[in-house]
Amino acid sequence: MSQSAASAAIAALEESYQIKLFDRVGRGIQLTEAGRTFLREARAVLDRASMARTVLQDLAGCPSGPIALAASQTIATYWLPRRLAAFHTANPRVRLNVVIRNTREVESAVADGEVSIGLVEGPTQHPALLRTRLDQDQMVLVVAANREPLPVKPSGGVDLGALNWVIREPGSGTRRGLEDLATREGLSLDDLNIFLELPGNEAVREAVEAGVGATIISRHVVASAIAAGRLSEIPIELPQREYALVRHRDRHATPAQKALIAHLSGEADAR
Repeated sequence: MSQSAASAAIAALEESYQIKLFDRVGRGIQLTEAGRTFLREARAVLDRASMARTVLQDLAGCPSGPIALAASQTIATYWLPRRLAAFHTANPRVRLNVVIRNTREVESAVADGEVSIGLVEGPTQHPALLRTRLDQDQMVLVVAANREPLPVKPSGGVDLGALNWVIREPGSGTRRGLEDLATREGLSLDDLNIFLELPGNEAVREAVEAGVGATIISRHVVASAIAAGRLSEIPIELPQREYALVRHRDRHATPAQKALIAHLSGEADAR
């Protein structure tokens, strides 16, 4: 619709029900409280219309329609792309919209209905979410390849409290790996020297390569840097973490969503 046609439609709606949906503020407009309430209902109507269209398309042959998907950074960058490419080849009429968040944000997006499927690399807590294991990931402790020997505790082992650390932001599954290690050693993040906090895996890797500190991160992220001799892996026992698919237990899955869930879960089962 053109801007003038949209404005006329809004004005007609407001006139018909004698209620203001927008406040005109300067040259802009803002939703009123009534407008925000109506917006939720309007979106629900559009969602149902979209689902009805999708059902007809599915009855005609193959899954189709949009899927809103949120994935945490490591999964979205290193695990997911090839799997989505294979899914697209088999389901060309499904449109995938992927956003990248940290694990806690993905959990919230699924719980709030912002997306229908989430992929996380850390534990989830929301009681309404169903969780399906997809894969495992190995965390590693790395430092710059040319740095001096790491401090060691009198009892042996790396002295975590004497290191400078480069870490991810709160809510990330990667940060949770360091939190779990610190807890195992009887420490908390407050006991560690957090030198730098960054919002992405690649930024953390670059900072560690530059020699500013150590980090615990997915092997997927640093494998090439270790192989090229830019990073050194420090032998330390770290548990594997789980890649998982989460969805809301009370929300109906469309045929396209069911096909994607089966595709990702089926690859996990095949292994």
